[in-house]
Amino acid sequence: MSVSEEFAQAQVDVKKLGARPGNDVLLKLYALYKQGTQGDATGSRPGMFDLTGRAKFDAWKNVAGTGQEEAQREYVELVRRLQGY
Repeated sequence: MSVSEEFAQAQVDVKKLGARPGNDVLLKLYALYKQGTQGDATGSRPGMFDLTGRAKFDAWKNVAGTGQEEAQREYVELVRRLQGY
């Protein structure tokens, strides 16, 4: 199975997790997903009243420079750890 196929399957699997991951893990999943699909973060950082938007943007910005395929691999590995594999 290719990395992109594993990445697509991990996107399905993450929705079937038994327990909701903590916010830090959710932000990491978000950042790796965005990096794996769009590359480095673009645009400006959301305003200070948009706490969720800022947290997501900052998490994505923290993985800047990671290649898209590498981000997809990391996403797959994180989902597998959450599944207990």
